Amino acid sequence: MPLDHHYQMDILKDILSNHQTDCCGTVAECEQLERLIKSLMVNTQIDQNVKQVLTDIYSYSQSGRYTQHLDDHITSHQDQLSQWINDIDHITN
Repeated sequence: MPLDHHYQMDILKDILSNHQTDCCGTVAECEQLERLIKSLMVNTQIDQNVKQVLTDIYSYSQSGRYTQHLDDHITSHQDQLSQWINDIDHITN
């Protein structure tokens, strides 16, 4: 059974929050972000403004997936991670 978009957004936020607080992550988490975002992007219930945030997170996850130094990539995006988490909080509340 597929997850509805609210649960998908919660999972997205959890992964981003972990990246923010731990300053580290895995390629598998980046891949999970990409799968979640692809699913959310085709959802007609998702607002266009939200899709821009998702596009930014998708770029972050793709860059992270292919970098040699994922932890450095995550550390260098701390400000964006904070913003995306806040954006998701506003979207889901």
